[in-house]
Amino acid sequence: MNPAGALALKLVVTPVLIGAASLVGRRWGSALSGWLIGIPFTSAPIAFFLALDPGPAFASRAAAAIMAGAISQAVFCLAFAWTARRAPWASSLVAGTAGFGIATAVLTTVVLPVAGAFVVVIIVLVVALFLMPAAPARPGRRVSFPHWDLPARMAVATAFVVLLTTVAPLLGARMAGLLAPYPLYGGVLAVFAYRLEGVDASVAVLRGLLLGLFAFACFFAVLATLLQGELWLAFAAAIVVAGLVQGTALLIGRRWGLA
Repeated sequence: MNPAGALALKLVVTPVLIGAASLVGRRWGSALSGWLIGIPFTSAPIAFFLALDPGPAFASRAAAAIMAGAISQAVFCLAFAWTARRAPWASSLVAGTAGFGIATAVLTTVVLPVAGAFVVVIIVLVVALFLMPAAPARPGRRVSFPHWDLPARMAVATAFVVLLTTVAPLLGARMAGLLAPYPLYGGVLAVFAYRLEGVDASVAVLRGLLLGLFAFACFFAVLATLLQGELWLAFAAAIVVAGLVQGTALLIGRRWGLA
């Protein structure tokens, strides 16, 4: 895909996704909006573009790094959620981003085989879910959202996606892969939930995101393993596996009161 086409795709997909996730959150709860954006809508296209150019070998290494980046996302969620209990949303976002950056710096020094890294990612996600601050068991308050809410969310998320996806491929397969999972959508939704609905809604978004990251990790584990073969087969298999895991994670999360 040429640069103009890739940019057009980002400008269309990003606002549609963030708008859909926001509406899901209003209708069915913040955790569901977080769970929805766990699907790799931005990272998957990055992997696809990298598979076309520079090629499958580069994309396979990037996919392995993107999978490992789920650890950084988990650290982001924990840092944001716990900071939000005591500080404003801006401080929470800074703390989450700092946590993501520190985890990413550590991951640049550690390279495991795909299978080993996948096991570590799953363990980290499970631990992170149970370390998240608990939300009080009370119904959420009704909120009258301002007219600018959805357009603002879409604009902020789109700007971040365009910036990150423009810079990331210049940094090499490993670094591009580790930066690509930065939780742009999760951060935007968590901030807006905090401002408009309160801390509990913000934490619920991040808890839902953690649930969605199981499918995220599975998607990129499959890609990293199969991208050396047929491109269409690798992505088809990754989509099927991620879809099954995404639904299962939601069912388990609902049963355990995590979503």
